[in-house]
Amino acid sequence: MKNLTKAFAVIALTTASFATFAATEVSMAPQGAQSMGEVSASTNSGDLGTLQGKLAAKAAQEGASSYRIVSAGGENHLYGTAEIYK
Repeated sequence: MKNLTKAFAVIALTTASFATFAATEVSMAPQGAQSMGEVSASTNSGDLGTLQGKLAAKAAQEGASSYRIVSAGGENHLYGTAEIYK
């Protein structure tokens, strides 16, 4: 039971810290923002939320404040690209 409690605590802390540093997803280029290029990611989970999370993490890693998903595809193996903005 202690291990289960610890696992939930780790997941909660990881999610909270990830949300703090993640770039914001936008539906169009933000007014006055400068494009910094593109990032790409893929996942074998087949879950679009996982792909979005990986793109957000890569955008934040590059120093972007926001990102816009440009393309996504696949079935069991998803892939996608996003334009990043500062």
